[in-house]
Amino acid sequence: MALLIFSIFYGLDWIATVPPTVKLASNEFGKEKAGMIFGWVVVAHQIGASTAAYGAGLMRDLLGDYTIPFVTAGFVCLFAAVMAIRISKRSSAAGQVQA
Repeated sequence: MALLIFSIFYGLDWIATVPPTVKLASNEFGKEKAGMIFGWVVVAHQIGASTAAYGAGLMRDLLGDYTIPFVTAGFVCLFAAVMAIRISKRSSAAGQVQA
């Protein structure tokens, strides 16, 4: 039962991230390129996820437990959060080239 509950919330989490990501891609790169940009975001995410999963498994085989991979993942998430907080909005005039 716990696995069912986890999978429902995990699936909802995945679905909840798609609309904001598509909106950000559309705002930054335009509606014409938003689909392609979102596709590349998904590819990069999958490459990172597979690398992390493989690395965690390799470290588990070498060290005998998942403690170091979990702590490392926590620090990477903390670093990503700090980087995300540092993102600032640009004014519409800042993005325009003056003639």
